[in-house]
Amino acid sequence: MKTASVRPSDRSRFRDADERGRDTHGAYKISAGGEEQSVARLEALAKLMDGVFVIPGTNLRLGLDAVIGVVPVAGDMLSALISSYLIWEARRLGAPRWLIARMMANTFLDTTIGAVPLLGDAFDVMFRANMKNMALLRKHLQKRGLSPSDGRVIEGEAIEIR
Repeated sequence: MKTASVRPSDRSRFRDADERGRDTHGAYKISAGGEEQSVARLEALAKLMDGVFVIPGTNLRLGLDAVIGVVPVAGDMLSALISSYLIWEARRLGAPRWLIARMMANTFLDTTIGAVPLLGDAFDVMFRANMKNMALLRKHLQKRGLSPSDGRVIEGEAIEIR
């Protein structure tokens, strides 16, 4: 009977369980509730960066990406750094390379056009790269069977009192 062998360089592509039963992806350990917590954290970050403020009298939302982007060069680099954290977390959650590449393209486009004075600031308000990236990640995770929590689930033990 033949057994398949996995080279050490290929091992990081597969999900395994460590000694405590936690899933591992590469060198990163994901605990049982880890994916849901990571997704919730990324959702909050994307909303903060792209749509936390409402301009009074309009329905137009903007986030820290647009506010920070007003500072030439440094503001756009800081926004790109924060957006790259979202991409890093997506990779840690097991997103495939094509999805990571698409997320990187969204961030690159947001950063390069956002660096153009005035036009870039308007583009930052309208494009919302982080929200687009989260929509892509959410769709991928739903295909994998992870349904997003709507925040109404209460976990705990029920005790009957007589």
